[in-house]
Amino acid sequence: MTVKTLPLAAAFAAFAGIAAAQTPYVTPDTTGIAPLNDRIDDLQTAAEKDIARGQDASRFGNPEFRPGLSGSASLGYSGQSGNNETQDFSLGARMRFAQGQMVQTIAFAVDYADTASVKSKQDVFFVYDANYYLNDSLYLFALGRAETNGLATLATETATDAFLGFGPGYRVVNTEQMTWRIQAGVGQSYLEDGTGDSTTEMGVIASSRFFYAINENIFLSDDMDALKTDSALRLNNDFGVNFKMSDMMSTRISYLTKYNDARAIQSDNKLGVSVVFGF
Repeated sequence: MTVKTLPLAAAFAAFAGIAAAQTPYVTPDTTGIAPLNDRIDDLQTAAEKDIARGQDASRFGNPEFRPGLSGSASLGYSGQSGNNETQDFSLGARMRFAQGQMVQTIAFAVDYADTASVKSKQDVFFVYDANYYLNDSLYLFALGRAETNGLATLATETATDAFLGFGPGYRVVNTEQMTWRIQAGVGQSYLEDGTGDSTTEMGVIASSRFFYAINENIFLSDDMDALKTDSALRLNNDFGVNFKMSDMMSTRISYLTKYNDARAIQSDNKLGVSVVFGF
């Protein structure tokens, strides 16, 4: 689904340029225009990303990725001194290498923040995903992921959560109106808490990706991932419905469930509503 928008932020950006030209000695923070523009941009980006989650670039057979190496990277830093001393740093990159029937993707992200020289965030994320397409229906996958929290110090906090798995995948249905693919395999899970105690277990993983277009303006998707080890069953399910109300307005309603039977409260549920429109 292509979302055509005429961002409201563009109008504010134009107004900001006029205001700055007329009042050169007034800083953007004093007028409040720049922070408002940034906030509007953040809201629109978050809504567009949520709506795009319902689209699956890999749902129609072997994806036609550009041969060779491709990717993108982004970096952000901000430092503030004076009444409030803070530093925020973020770095993220995604690299893909496609050659024949083999597609490999590496992605990582780093988030760091401190306030008054005290660390408030130190997170690292890493994912390796490889797919070898035997034909339009059958493929083999290898998946490795790791997530670390450098500030975890308690037994109830997770410092490292990692997994490496392998297995086959199969496209059960592959039409323009409906697609459904499933994959399952075995692997090894590694968990470490904030005190340094760790657990390594063999596990079984299973995933499902379902897409159904009710008509050209409404479609639904359901993404499920499950990991079963001796210590716990962990399951994530993301169900969403996208509505393209017009060329200038799109909506997504989603319901995300995170289940872990090793926790006292086993399920976390999140209802999301995102709207993007322009005029």
